[in-house]
Formats: sequence, structure tokens, C-alpha cells
Amino acid sequence: MPTAALTVDAAFARHRGLLWHLCYRMTGIAADADDLVQETFLRALERPPPRTDIELRPWLVRVALNLARDSLRRRRRRAYAGPWLPAPIETDEGATPALEANLPGLGSTEGRYDLVESVTFAFLLALEALTPRQRAVLLLRDVFDYSVRETAAALDVSEASVKTTHHRARRAMAAYDRDRRPPTAGLRDETRRMLAEFLGAVFAGDAARVEALLAADARAVSDGGGEFHAARVPVHGCAKVALFFRRIAARRAPGALRLDVRTLNGLPAVVADFGAGKPGDPPRGVIRVEVGPDGLIREVHAVLATRKLAAIRF
Repeated sequence: MPTAALTVDAAFARHRGLLWHLCYRMTGIAADADDLVQETFLRALERPPPRTDIELRPWLVRVALNLARDSLRRRRRRAYAGPWLPAPIETDEGATPALEANLPGLGSTEGRYDLVESVTFAFLLALEALTPRQRAVLLLRDVFDYSVRETAAALDVSEASVKTTHHRARRAMAAYDRDRRPPTAGLRDETRRMLAEFLGAVFAGDAARVEALLAADARAVSDGGGEFHAARVPVHGCAKVALFFRRIAARRAPGALRLDVRTLNGLPAVVADFGAGKPGDPPRGVIRVEVGPDGLIREVHAVLATRKLAAIRF
């Protein structure tokens, strides 16, 4: 007979991908997901479930979600220096690694939101309006296609509680659903083109062109995590956003910048090596844009904090 440790180890290896994807969507930070999956494994080895002759996925999911909810609560209690943005992750062109074999009933992911949409910045930022329990319920029900009963078992709550929490979570996502733009092939092409035009105009010093690419109420959000120089509040308005990025471009030595366009979180983004800068300037970062239905850029995001870039290859 295999030992409990070997059984847990095999189950963990089988379901590691599912656990990581759950924890990433729960926290929005890849480095936190790494830590939470590792802690789940340690918990499984130190205090394994009483029975290891049955499917261990539900038990592992419950442990991981409890740890993720605690992590999310701790993050929200701590003061954060400046605006908060999710940590980018690298994804294939229009797809995240398949998880179908790990899902309940070995089925496919046919929830309200698919795996790709549920890692987009727009979706992860919308999740920030939810409580940790609402976030867990919404992800299990609407992304990973868990039934009410499976969700109740995963969270150790009643089915009635799941239904109530799910209703409130969906209500909190109403603004996202109203403006929802899933990462289709068309949106990827549009985002890639607008990102290239925006950065080209910024580094060419073409103020008029930069402003023309931005919506009137465009917003720039920079997440330096208190580690590097970054705007401590979002910058609002096309003229101010254009000026903000032109001033940043002017701080860098010509020819020092290296840009690489990749698909991050389901949409094209730029992985940037900024080269040598002044003290406090970030050496690397990810720059991305959100394009509205009118074809104009409504948000520009700059992720600069080192820990937020842990999942990005430089």
C-alpha cells in the first residue's frame, strides 16, 4: 500500500495547476499564488486528511482557498503605497494552460467567464470590489464551473450561503459585466496596434498624437509598490496622461530602452527594460493599455514593483 505522504504528493502534483490558478485569481499576485500553493503542499504533508484512499482534490482546494482568503484579508488590511494593480502573467496567444482535466467531473470550463477572461486586468480589478468569500464563490461558480454543492463543500459553508453570496458577488460585478470586453482575437489585434501607436507617439514626443489616441477621460495607473518613483494617485484626463508619459520618456537615455511585445493576461502588453535611469527610477516594468469600444485608450497601466514582475521573463 502507498504511504499517505506518497498519495498526497501524487494528488498535489496532479492538481497543482488548478490550485495555482485559483490562488492567482484570488489574490491577483503570481508570487502570492506561488507561496500559497507551496503552503498548501506543506499543510498536506504535515496534516494530511484522515482518508487518502479517496479523491483529494476537494480537500486540497479547500485548504488553498482558506489560505488565499486569509492572504487577501491581510493584504487589504495593510496600507499600500500608491495605486494597486494585479501582477502580470505570461499567457499564450488567447489561452491559458488547460485545466479541463482538473475540473469537477473532468468537464470543460464553460462557466460565465472563461479561463482567459478571468486573468485579464479588467476582470482581476473588478474582483477587488468583492469580499474574500464572494471572490471565492464567484470564481468557483462562474469560472471553474463548480456546482452549488461542490462550492459549499470547498468553502465549508451551506448551499444556501453559497447562493446568497453568489448573488451578491454577481451584483458587485454588474459594472464589469456592463462594460465587459472579453479578450477576443479582434480585441487582441486592436490592443496591439493601439499600444504600438501610443508608445511610438510618446517616445517621438508627438503630444497631439498621444492625446488623439486617448479617451477624454483616460486614466494612467502606475504601481511602483513604494519601491520606485511612480504616481501615488491615478492621473486623469487625456492631456495629463499624455504629459505624464512624455515626461517619463524624457528621463531615459536615447537607445537605452528595450521593449518586447508579449501576450500577458490574455492581451498584448509591453515588457520593458528601461535601462539605466536616475535614482529611484524603475529598471523594468510592464506597460499595457485598455481599449474602449470606441477604439480609444481608456486606461494605461504601468506595473513596476519588483515582486509584481516575478512571473515575467526578462
